[in-house]
Amino acid sequence: MKKNKRFAGVVVPLVTPLTSSYQLDEDAVEKLMARMTEGGVQSFIMGTTGEAPSLPLPLRLRYIEVASKQKKYGDLYVGISSFSLDDSIQLARHAADHGADAVVATLPYFYALTADQMVFYYQQLADKSPLPLILYNIPITTHVSIPLDVIDALSHLPNIAGFKDSEQNDPRLMDALSRWKDREDFSHFMGSAAKSSLALENGSDGIVPSAGNVEPVWYAKLLEKAIAGNDAEHYQRITDELGMVYQQGRTLGESLWALKEMLNSHGVCDSYMMPPLRKGNEAAALLLQKQYSNFTENGYE
Repeated sequence: MKKNKRFAGVVVPLVTPLTSSYQLDEDAVEKLMARMTEGGVQSFIMGTTGEAPSLPLPLRLRYIEVASKQKKYGDLYVGISSFSLDDSIQLARHAADHGADAVVATLPYFYALTADQMVFYYQQLADKSPLPLILYNIPITTHVSIPLDVIDALSHLPNIAGFKDSEQNDPRLMDALSRWKDREDFSHFMGSAAKSSLALENGSDGIVPSAGNVEPVWYAKLLEKAIAGNDAEHYQRITDELGMVYQQGRTLGESLWALKEMLNSHGVCDSYMMPPLRKGNEAAALLLQKQYSNFTENGYE
């Protein structure tokens, strides 16, 4: 892993704290970002974990403003994915105006795109973004896998700085790292937390773990161990078990509620979700509390 790249390290995709009336809970954003600072990790707002596709544009603009004021450690990454190119550009410009460091975008995924169309779209976005652009591949939600050849072609554009890949495909991961691990101008981020140590030990520049909302310091330690070549598997194992607490037996949307509910137990934010997602019922909350309690009783450090 190269430690001197412009964009690297642990970047936690933050939840979007909401009030009961579906407004941004600004006090909770402050608490959440303070938790990231204390854990020694960076923040990524309005990604998949942040319910970005469900958030109205005014709320997204406000989240940028609030999060930018709370940035105390490392870089702030801002998700600008949208079906509308103009909305993505507006978000990128707003992020730049308020001191963010990079923007992150999936492809618009309503229409099936050819490889040429993928390149054309990202070229337009990169040309008009005042901040470096990180490409984002997450087939579980977009239902499209961006070919590595497309990413490689885009990687040479001056304002495209990296690639976040949440596809769980080991041969693809190794192919990607063989292409880019020695590139000083292009960063690779592993978006699947279960592949963190594998990716870092083979040359990835960073990880983007949603469970870092709850235990950011564990991922900071995982990164430290991976850089040193010293038993990152210990932290890989306990973070995998943490992920199972809120993910196992739940849909992606349900797991995001569970993640907020776990943060609620730490006094960070409530677990309101933006429709079409919703809070779990009392029985679901009690089950999660039991699962989380059983996990924490193991005394992990």
